[in-house]
Amino acid sequence: MKAEKVVVRGVEKRFERKQDELLALSAVDLSVAEGEFVCLLGPSGCGKSTLLNIIGGFETPTAGTVTIDGQAVTGPDPRRVFVFQEYGIFPWASVWDNVALGLRKLSKDEQARIIQRTIDLVGLKGFEKSFPSELSGGMRQRVAVARALAVKPDIVLMDEPLGALDSLTRMQMRSEILRIWREEKMTILFVTHDIDEALQLADRIVVMSPRPGRIAEIVEVRQEHPRVIGSPEYVRVKHRLYELLGVSHSV
Repeated sequence: MKAEKVVVRGVEKRFERKQDELLALSAVDLSVAEGEFVCLLGPSGCGKSTLLNIIGGFETPTAGTVTIDGQAVTGPDPRRVFVFQEYGIFPWASVWDNVALGLRKLSKDEQARIIQRTIDLVGLKGFEKSFPSELSGGMRQRVAVARALAVKPDIVLMDEPLGALDSLTRMQMRSEILRIWREEKMTILFVTHDIDEALQLADRIVVMSPRPGRIAEIVEVRQEHPRVIGSPEYVRVKHRLYELLGVSHSV
């Protein structure tokens, strides 16, 4: 049994509005193990990104607690990095300079070693001097992943990082993310509203209810990677996810 990495207990989040308040999350309890790949799955507006931001220290819960390695999360920490759908890379900087962003305190030699290793890891060798405008959408997302990995994070928080990509590029990037996860052995929390994406990536899928977001069920995927679409286990879990999300199996 792996040690608990992230522990969320009784988390609630309310947002004040002009006329009233919005209850975004209610009574969320979740534990994530060291090195686990967990997907947060649910409809738009159910609080998936809010929960991710609370775990990352960018939002403060109205009630409840979040601990990582037994320590309370009180704000952002360089050991926890985000990868967003919008790439989040600088258009005026080369691939090399984008990846170097979080490494400025290191010596030039150490920076160079880490940057080159990370660029190689995400499959961008030969594009070190290229600028984002010269890259495809999938390659730009690789730059964002490389920049996150360069700082050797304990936890990678991914908020629909593949949402802007075409279907073929998404499938390729899923394979790349899985490969990197297995090699680097980090903990990943991955927000998506795509059932197949969650099924192909996650050890466990946290299904969230419509707002206010609660955990409807945590579904374990007992299938080795790469997962075979159409296998009995894949179909079983997919049907259960459809049921939880209130979607017809025939869709």
